[in-house]
Amino acid sequence: MSGLRREFEADRRQGPAAEPFVAVDGIDFSVLAGEIYGLLGPNGAGKTTTIRMIAGLLRPTEGTVRLMGRVVTDDLLAAKRALGYLTADTGLYGRLTPREILRFFGELHGFSRARTDERIAALSADLDLEEFLDRRAEKLSSGQKQRAAIARALVHDPAVLVLDEPTAALDVLSAKFILDLLRVEASRGKAIIFSTHHMSEAELVCDRIGIIHRGQMRAEGTVSALLEATGEPSLTRAFLRLVDDP
Repeated sequence: MSGLRREFEADRRQGPAAEPFVAVDGIDFSVLAGEIYGLLGPNGAGKTTTIRMIAGLLRPTEGTVRLMGRVVTDDLLAAKRALGYLTADTGLYGRLTPREILRFFGELHGFSRARTDERIAALSADLDLEEFLDRRAEKLSSGQKQRAAIARALVHDPAVLVLDEPTAALDVLSAKFILDLLRVEASRGKAIIFSTHHMSEAELVCDRIGIIHRGQMRAEGTVSALLEATGEPSLTRAFLRLVDDP
């Protein structure tokens, strides 16, 4: 990601002189294969807008997103083949089962039924889906829905995985299950971008962290590097110092 900037149209209710709202303002970072990169920031910092530009859902006003060397806006289909994306809302089809959802998305990616079923079996083992694989999504718990949604993002075995608040509203054990899975997927060579509000999760799984505030990257580095740079004893204290405005 290089020089990412995203503006939204001015709110004309504020008068004719109203200026466009800048949600993301010149963000640069990169993520390596096998690395988990955490995006931290308060609400409204620009994390979700950044993630949507990475996923090709929003076109940058300025700047470039590259996935596997390809500019996302030049070839959206190729980018989406390389990307697994989990939104903050699971967005599962309530009347379908996880198995049916995964088959549908596997076929969307051009997989044969046999190949899709192989992926479903592998993901069922990794994510412990078997108990509810053939239960309607509307009947699942929050943790089960989130595991099914992550399986959907992984069904085509993408090289890049982008997750927006994947543990929101989950209990501690469900969240740990998902964090453990991220480590496994990183060990398999995936580049993972992980947005979270939870400092403890970032400390537990992220190889590097970028802290965003008011659309700008305030700091970037390993947890130990951020603590050293701020002189603080914990990531929470370092975060608060870095987003403390004048």
